[in-house]
Amino acid sequence: MAAVDDLQFEEFGDVATSLAANPDATTINIEGPGETPRHQPGPPRSSGREEDDELLGNDESDKTELLAGQKKSSPFWTFEYYQTFFDVDTHQVFDRIKGSLLPIPGKNFVRLYIRSNPDLYGPFWICATLVFAIAISGNLSNFLIHLGKNTYHYVPEFRKVSMAATVIYAYAWLVPLALWGFLLWRNSKVMNIVSYSFLEIVCVYGYSLFIYIPTAILWIIPQKAIRWILVMMALGISGSVLAMTFWPAVREDSRRVALATIVTIVLLHMLLSVGCLAYFFDAPEMEHLPTSTVVPNQTVVAAKSS
Repeated sequence: MAAVDDLQFEEFGDVATSLAANPDATTINIEGPGETPRHQPGPPRSSGREEDDELLGNDESDKTELLAGQKKSSPFWTFEYYQTFFDVDTHQVFDRIKGSLLPIPGKNFVRLYIRSNPDLYGPFWICATLVFAIAISGNLSNFLIHLGKNTYHYVPEFRKVSMAATVIYAYAWLVPLALWGFLLWRNSKVMNIVSYSFLEIVCVYGYSLFIYIPTAILWIIPQKAIRWILVMMALGISGSVLAMTFWPAVREDSRRVALATIVTIVLLHMLLSVGCLAYFFDAPEMEHLPTSTVVPNQTVVAAKSS
């Protein structure tokens, strides 16, 4: 058994001196709770790689998608699963509306406003407001056009509400669904294509429609030239948001496919705006015009043959 004198603490001098005397010794560095670990600086990232990550969103988007997947882990048949789609505050909604009205050239709308927390709250209420704005403004526009005409009898057209709701909500859901499927298909064909989730695409389309709410109200002005100027301004703003958002998703594809995709997106957006203007505002209301005129106090005399 070892003697008691052998079991005693031994003080060591300077670490450098000890290592010089015994180079094969193993040293362990125990840091205090207040000290921060010193890491070796990694290799600097090139500016070109940072620009690619900024446009493609490789690192941050993967982390965000992972966190989003963890946050939305509830089963789809539960209320908590759908509650996450409306988990957005007023500041975020106003920020996204402002971004859709003032697009920044060269900046991705999803990257700047949507990717951290895509929502359905803003797109749902934007579409609902746009439906009533188009239906009410269309009725007022027809009333002002025919105001003062004795042959015109105003009748509220409630069918325009259902028609506008069908067109707006079908566009806001079916077109993003088709685009999402197309991007998934091209992503399997071409590598390094930016992938957007279906919720992100719906969010972009929903907020891009906000500009049409004040435009539909101004369409009440019974001047075709003013109406077409307004629709071209709204189409330019909202169309640029869509083009700048989805161009990074297809630019790595072949040039023909990329240009055809962007042109199709813009053409569908133009078809919606021009179709709403032509149907709800410029269509003549011939069913309100009387087909016959009854003249009172008129007697028909039948001739009798002699």
